[in-house]
Amino acid sequence: MPAECLFCQIAAQARGAAVVFEDLRCLAFLDHRPLLPGHVLLIPKSHIETLADLPATEIGPLFGNAQRLARAMEEALGAEGSFVAINNRVSQSVPHLHIHVVPRRRKDGLKGFFWPRGKYGCEEEMEAVRAKLEQALAGSRPAASP
Repeated sequence: MPAECLFCQIAAQARGAAVVFEDLRCLAFLDHRPLLPGHVLLIPKSHIETLADLPATEIGPLFGNAQRLARAMEEALGAEGSFVAINNRVSQSVPHLHIHVVPRRRKDGLKGFFWPRGKYGCEEEMEAVRAKLEQALAGSRPAASP
């Protein structure tokens, strides 16, 4: 655990947080600057910086808990749905993997993905991007099964 990591401090109970859920691997607490009331951050207790660093054996437990939180928001808060998101490095204010789970309601003020959306300049540009991703995926190993 890096001593300077805020989320590691919260997981170790060295710093307070409004905890809503905890198990052996994960911890969920209210974001101190919520997009909407009920905005939760779900973290692995071990220090993992990005989704790409998450061991394959931890994917199911982490995302299973994200699913539980999304369901709980509908039940407990009367949310109509949820927004679930991860930032990796860019816009990641704390360099510790965390999943934002935000309760949503129609006309709650959040707009789409919070950033402007665009289009590809042409079909050739889109195909070039698709081909690069396909090539990178063909050369990478799938995550190991638990």
